[in-house]
Amino acid sequence: MKKITLLFLIFIATTAVAQEKMTTDKGIINFEASVPFFEEVKAINKKASCVLLTKTGEITCLAIIKNFQFERSLMEEHFNKNYMQSHRFPKAIFKGRIEKFDLKNIGSNATEYQITGKITMRGKSKKIIVTGIIKKGTQGIELSTNFPLNTDDFKIEIPFIVRSKVSKNVNTQLYCVLQ
Repeated sequence: MKKITLLFLIFIATTAVAQEKMTTDKGIINFEASVPFFEEVKAINKKASCVLLTKTGEITCLAIIKNFQFERSLMEEHFNKNYMQSHRFPKAIFKGRIEKFDLKNIGSNATEYQITGKITMRGKSKKIIVTGIIKKGTQGIELSTNFPLNTDDFKIEIPFIVRSKVSKNVNTQLYCVLQ
């Protein structure tokens, strides 16, 4: 009887904790820093991690810089070595809060939420406010957002020789399904 009671309590505790936190390690981050008439500068990372605390709306997203993939390997090499210095700064982190988030109000219709927080890359942090689209999907809670980042905010230097070919304003998108 004690074993059954103990197992039941462990099950209840695990279920309660699972409902308070939703996660993924398959988030997708795209960015593009292309300039018209020049070669596309864009990459994708399909291994971003996100954690959402459903009671508070706090959200944390982590991207390993070396997981960004480019169409051309030379561009990827320059991105990691010269621009992002991924050997020194291996990750980018966003920590923030989804304003007015309430899990029981999330339905199958997409709803806009304001997300405020701080993004840290290359040892530099910047407060940002973005609009996120959240809805309940078949696999979990779907979150998507589009926002610009400026390379100057993170002290990312674009060499003079390619300055006209790479935009300082980087269009960034995040999509994840939290379970």
